[in-house]
Amino acid sequence: MERPADAGSAVTRLPSPDMFASQLAADDDPTARTQEQPMPATDSLELDEARLGEFVHRFITDLGAAHHAVTVVVGDRLGLYRALAGTGPATAAEVADAARCDERYTTEWLNAQAASGYCEFDPATGRYHLTPEQIACLADENSPVFLTAGMLLAASLFKDEERLTEAIRSGAGVGWGEHHHDLYVGVERFFRAGYAANLVSSWVPALDGVEEKLRAGALVADVGCGHGASTILLAQAYPNSTIVGFDNHAPSIDAARAAARTAGVADRARFEVASAQDFPGEEYALVCVFDALHDMGDPVGAARHIRASIAGDGTWLLVEPMAGDSVAANLNPIGRLFYSASTLVCTPAARSQPGGWALGAQATDAQLRGVAERGGFTRFRRAVDTPVNRIIEIRP
Repeated sequence: MERPADAGSAVTRLPSPDMFASQLAADDDPTARTQEQPMPATDSLELDEARLGEFVHRFITDLGAAHHAVTVVVGDRLGLYRALAGTGPATAAEVADAARCDERYTTEWLNAQAASGYCEFDPATGRYHLTPEQIACLADENSPVFLTAGMLLAASLFKDEERLTEAIRSGAGVGWGEHHHDLYVGVERFFRAGYAANLVSSWVPALDGVEEKLRAGALVADVGCGHGASTILLAQAYPNSTIVGFDNHAPSIDAARAAARTAGVADRARFEVASAQDFPGEEYALVCVFDALHDMGDPVGAARHIRASIAGDGTWLLVEPMAGDSVAANLNPIGRLFYSASTLVCTPAARSQPGGWALGAQATDAQLRGVAERGGFTRFRRAVDTPVNRIIEIRP
């Protein structure tokens, strides 16, 4: 791939650590804060009735979705989706009995699901059922399109709202380990489905020569491994290789070790507490960073350490959220999801760490390439895409 004229030109759009330092200094100075501006009275505004109606409809839709999200979490926790999938067309009483829940609450829950298109209702029989597609997305945790846990992730952020509000006001960070526990569980369960569907079947084969190395036996680092879903998938697919998961969140490493024992791969998937800037080992054939680089306060330091730890012919597999080259290109449902997550999780995490960077979940290819080149890498290639991810091959 053709390189920019120089390393500086490759990263001119990257946020500067000095910029963040000056902003934090300004935040500490009350006189530097912008005074609150009075809002114009609504009756002085010229409102377009059609546009107003459209926005009100959008807000009511979103408000309904926000309320509905909690019912999804409740249904997941109580096994209501699984009960409905198992009973087939059933009355509310039958679903409640299968899930061992109260019938009156279950009736209301089922009606909420039907109104949201999360189950089907037959008014002629008074019975509810899930379509095969709804079962795959809502009830079957082993499905490659299992989505329910994404609502657990979202619900956890409401539990952190006060802390996040203060962080956004002050400019302070909120570390990954400071969030509600449901965030870690939700992220692992939600992302696991996408990794199970793509990691071994598509992403690794798209990398030049990597699959052959893993089949023969190689050393792999999974940096920012969380609860170890990706690490375990690699260990299951490539039994001759040793996969080491690293994360700086000790409770996640404990959960990953337990998951590896349950999966029967603890002999070839091990886990250690370490950061992306100091994880041990060298001569790795493959270093993976799944949906984590943009959360780092010092992604360049991570890139440099990966470069020092990787074999001469090794590969860095970088997976990042799908994003365009500009804000305007990201004003779509995927951008909506990732800008919101970036505001509440990714940027606070980066700002809680040393380094001064905060790439955000919609970092462009140019920004990511700039980080890699500052870290000492010379080759950067989009290997394959999914609707929600960019899979990037980076090499020395």
